[in-house]
Amino acid sequence: MDVTDDGGGPGATPEPAGAAAVDEHRETRRQLAATSEILAILAASSSAPQDVFGAIVERARVLCHADAAQIHLREGDVYRLTRAVGVSTDFIDLSDVDPVQLDRDSLIGRVSIDHTTQQIEDVLADPEYDRLDFQRIAGYRTILGAPMIVDGEVVGVLSVWRTTVSPFDDRICTLLTTFAAQGALAVRNVELMRTLEARSTELARRVDQLEALSEVGNAVSSSLDADEVLATIVNVAVELSGTSGGSLVDLDEESGLFSVRTATGTSAEVLQALRDSRIHIDETLIGQACRERAPIQVADLSTMEEDLDPHLSILYAAGWRSVVAVPLIRSGKIVGALVVRRKTPGAFSEETCELLEAFANQSAIALTNARIHRQLEVQSAELAEASRHKSEFLASMSHELRTPLNAVIGFSEVLLERMFGDLNERQEDYLHDILTSGRHLLDLLNDVLDLSKVEAGQMELDRTDFSIEDAISYALSMVRERAVDHHVALRTELPPGLGLVNADELRIKQVLLNLLSNAVKFTPDGGTVVVTATRRHDVLEVTVSDTGVGIAAADQERIFDSFQQGSRAARKVEGTGLGLTLTRRIVELHGGQVWLRSELGHGSTFGFTVPLVRARSETASTSWDPRGRLESEDATGPELPDERPRAVIIEDDPSSAELLSLHLGAAGLRTRVVADGRTGLQAVRDERPDVVVLDIHLPEMDGWDVLTEIKSDPLVAGTPVVVVSVLPDRSRGMALGASDYLVKPVARDELVEALRRLVPLRTEDSGRRVAVLVDDDPTALELARLALDPAGWTLLTCTEAEQVFALVRESRPSVVLVDLLMPQMDGFEVIDRLRSDPVSASVPIVVLTSKTLTPADRRTLEGRIEFVTSKNAVDLGLLASRLSEVTVPRGTTGGAGA
Repeated sequence: MDVTDDGGGPGATPEPAGAAAVDEHRETRRQLAATSEILAILAASSSAPQDVFGAIVERARVLCHADAAQIHLREGDVYRLTRAVGVSTDFIDLSDVDPVQLDRDSLIGRVSIDHTTQQIEDVLADPEYDRLDFQRIAGYRTILGAPMIVDGEVVGVLSVWRTTVSPFDDRICTLLTTFAAQGALAVRNVELMRTLEARSTELARRVDQLEALSEVGNAVSSSLDADEVLATIVNVAVELSGTSGGSLVDLDEESGLFSVRTATGTSAEVLQALRDSRIHIDETLIGQACRERAPIQVADLSTMEEDLDPHLSILYAAGWRSVVAVPLIRSGKIVGALVVRRKTPGAFSEETCELLEAFANQSAIALTNARIHRQLEVQSAELAEASRHKSEFLASMSHELRTPLNAVIGFSEVLLERMFGDLNERQEDYLHDILTSGRHLLDLLNDVLDLSKVEAGQMELDRTDFSIEDAISYALSMVRERAVDHHVALRTELPPGLGLVNADELRIKQVLLNLLSNAVKFTPDGGTVVVTATRRHDVLEVTVSDTGVGIAAADQERIFDSFQQGSRAARKVEGTGLGLTLTRRIVELHGGQVWLRSELGHGSTFGFTVPLVRARSETASTSWDPRGRLESEDATGPELPDERPRAVIIEDDPSSAELLSLHLGAAGLRTRVVADGRTGLQAVRDERPDVVVLDIHLPEMDGWDVLTEIKSDPLVAGTPVVVVSVLPDRSRGMALGASDYLVKPVARDELVEALRRLVPLRTEDSGRRVAVLVDDDPTALELARLALDPAGWTLLTCTEAEQVFALVRESRPSVVLVDLLMPQMDGFEVIDRLRSDPVSASVPIVVLTSKTLTPADRRTLEGRIEFVTSKNAVDLGLLASRLSEVTVPRGTTGGAGA
């Protein structure tokens, strides 16, 4: 019995009632802390209850404001002091010789009899209290006790006392009851530990035998060779059972026949005889064991020589005299049997049979795994074959669908551009319907093929470093027309210095376009769509927010599944339901994440992350054109030569070839069409064109070989090659040296833009001039186009200030028109940057704005622009005339006068 005596507890001098009320919150916290601490000790000391008892009496005395605390545990018909604090040695000695009896002479006896927490307010005034010799030693007057109950029996009593007549209140009674319950848990844990130790002792007797099961289990879990695992099981079973041979048989449920999977201690002749014999579940000893689902043994085969089944007959003839068969059961089904045998007669012990049953469980697992492994091998082969057929089908479908779609979309665009004459209103409407339907079918085809690639793990990323601002601008340009039609405002919030991202530019543009298309599609007329981008350590976080209908919580995960649009698609909208699925898969392929925040009726925000390019040492920002000159060298050089650039088109499909020739001719190139790869390669060598447009599926020599030959020939290796094919294998094309790779059907603008990056394109009218207009007002863009197009101008537009600088560098315009009122960057800053860039420093600038200029504004613009015209009262004809007066031929150096 452990005792702590520190000369009194905190209960010796009770606090005034007023102070106790003030400190009630603090006292409650102390009680909770004490309870938690006792529970922690209880969890850590399941087999050492004295630690728990010590903590309980210490906390009970302090928190109950008592002078002493004790725990008495029951031993037979008495309670003995087990742990105490605040008691004297004399008290302990008396407790050892005079334990507490089960009667009402003591508080502990009463608590035990009644199973309730009780107190005696003054033991000297209680006529039944009879342990006054203890009271005279300890001096207690008020005493409180709580039962420690385990399974309905009082196994101990926790008690506290005060040396003055000072009754414990209800709160203290409840607290002591809680501590008593924790003490009971400690007693229960000790009982459980004793039971566990007894069982462990019993199990230890069989450890040596069961170690073999571990060996078998390791074999089952670590080896994929089913025959090796089964052989290990039979070998160990034979060794530990003291037998000299054994086998494992597999049951075929359909026929009811057993087949021998593996055997040990058996000659090759006997094994073959066993495999050739008919071992049926209804006709053999093995079958009887399986039907009865219990081991069956024959102690002496000679006693039943006349009744031996085919299996036992073979064993008897080979000299075996005793045998036991144990069924193999897995998930309630018979899968086979384990058989061991001896050359001598004699019964198998019960212990041996139990051991074999344990091995049978492992054998059943191994045999089931072997079956599953065989099934998986067959299924894997079938899946591989199905995957091959699927890939062949998709490749064929891609080619067969893209080729006619190329013609449908391309010729629709040609007719709408009125290359062969004017159209009436109905013809134009029908052509728009054809073009829209063709593009919709192409989007569906692309989504299905992309999803198939992702699911097959065949989508390869062509990672490059690129500007996310450019990618966002591209995606915005693709949805802007629809947004304008539905009066949906498009805004960006892009802080400066976002840096470059390292990703597949084509795929990230696809992600942005998917998110923006959805945002515009599901935003009511008059709503707003906002694109933001933010640096987060080594990733860039991009979000697309809309003021649309929102997405219900129940749909927010489902919409990322294939062919799902969520309940918000109740409004009839086109789409395959694959966009978000592809978006998530593409971003995850980049190592990023996609998330959604939305509330029904309050719009949605989709976000994703892509890795940023790590910081690098500063390098020159120049790049080379196909002729090996720095772009900046010719920023203000002479006008392009009058001779049109030459292109060789290598394409075997007549419709595709004619369409490509039309598009390239309209863009200012002379073309030669060649219908096979070998002739096309020779044409490139003979003509030394400015660019080659190459298909992949070609007769005589395929496009891959043509591309390899071009890049291996020093005479034409520098010629840009643009691959235009139905085969979506951009990474291979770029690796072989292609300058760009476009997948059919190709929109005219996409093709011309690709060529523009490689050769100096001109319009058929060499005198046609180019103007660039930056304005966030779609109406202003359309008015300017109406004014300039009839006057022989090509108008290039952008809606964000950041876009204009790249557009000016690429197009080398004759004039730049700037609005002064724009978000993010106003027109004054645009003009400053244009004037500070050598490429655009001398290009005339005209201000087209609705802003009323202040004298300060006019001073700022003086000497830096040509003139200012108001959008509110613009004369379309006069605007074109005035621009002609101030511009110089495209590409030449010219002063921008004041």
